[in-house]
Amino acid sequence: MIAYIRGTLAEKSPGFAIIEACGIGYELAIPTSTYDRLPKTGEEAKLLAYHIVREDDEALYGFATQAERELFAKLTLVSGVGPKIALSILSGASLGELSLAIASADARRLSAIKGVGKKTAEKIVIELKDKINAIEALSLSGGATGAQREKAFLLDARKALSALGFSDEIASKMVAKVIAANPEISDTEAVVRAALKSK
Repeated sequence: MIAYIRGTLAEKSPGFAIIEACGIGYELAIPTSTYDRLPKTGEEAKLLAYHIVREDDEALYGFATQAERELFAKLTLVSGVGPKIALSILSGASLGELSLAIASADARRLSAIKGVGKKTAEKIVIELKDKINAIEALSLSGGATGAQREKAFLLDARKALSALGFSDEIASKMVAKVIAANPEISDTEAVVRAALKSK
């Protein structure tokens, strides 16, 4: 299995990148989020790889982060979601938004992404909602300092709900649901109040 490719970035576009390593040019299909992180052509680049081999096809997919690659892998396990649709989904919203939409069962948000129909969005939610930790994923969507603050108040809200008798899993889902409905909330107390009110 190819874990990553590091070499000179020979060519790039929003849909693919070519990295030359040891005299071989590797073409990797990439999401927009990865394209935005690529260096200038001619500079050294490293992409985490996901290699898919089928009877009639073989393709490499590249990602800037482990979290992107993991979500891509999960999406491709959903029936009816192939690699192309998975890339479209990753290109259609930030990792935090996608994870939050899945964890809070917001199929409408997913179906707003080009190439994702209502039935496909519902399948993704049904098959992946228990495999996504929205609170952890949200911390990936901002800069380091902002993300740490965001993660801290979300974790505090989950702990508060757990202290009130909810299991960690249910508390996480309650917090995810509140943030999906009210993204402007930015303190623990407000999240807990809204979570309890929605029960």
